[in-house]
Amino acid sequence: MSDYDSIHRQCRTLESLFDAKLTAYSRLASTVTRSQEDVEASGSTERWKDLEAEVDELLQKLEENNDKLSTLSDNPDTPPSQSMMRAIQRHREVYQDYSRELRRTKTNVQHALDQANLLSGVRNDIEMTDDMLAQAYETRADFGRQRSTLSGIQTRMAGVVSTIPGINNLLSMIKSRRRRDSIIIGCIIGLCIVLLLSYLF
Repeated sequence: MSDYDSIHRQCRTLESLFDAKLTAYSRLASTVTRSQEDVEASGSTERWKDLEAEVDELLQKLEENNDKLSTLSDNPDTPPSQSMMRAIQRHREVYQDYSRELRRTKTNVQHALDQANLLSGVRNDIEMTDDMLAQAYETRADFGRQRSTLSGIQTRMAGVVSTIPGINNLLSMIKSRRRRDSIIIGCIIGLCIVLLLSYLF
């Protein structure tokens, strides 16, 4: 039964290693669930992938060793003792428990990842909205400053006009002369047209 002793020791070693790795794997999930951090940015995803690969590999080796023990127990040439059968059964139960625990932990890890990434997306959307609102407020403030500047210019122009004596009269005279010149030019053009028509007919 030297094969049994060797496989039995390997199973115990693998079970111990698997338990330690699974505990570390579960602790990472618990950390993200509590902190709700940005998983992608913090690099937690890479750590999970590495640990997940390790526990998957350990569980696969544990399954292979359990299969070897089952083959030994079914060998009629070298039937195992009662203590060996109990040990083989115990290793099988431990393997099944670890398989269920790993599936449950993977589900929790994925849930934590989804929740953390969702919250990160919401935070990014809020920050983008805040930036857009800040830009809108700044644009509005610029318009307000421009209106104030134009209003000040108009006020100063009105003040200049009111302080120069006779400027209003001068402006009125310029407008009147322009209107008179327009009328004179119109009359001359009309007279020319009449003379031209009378000459032709």
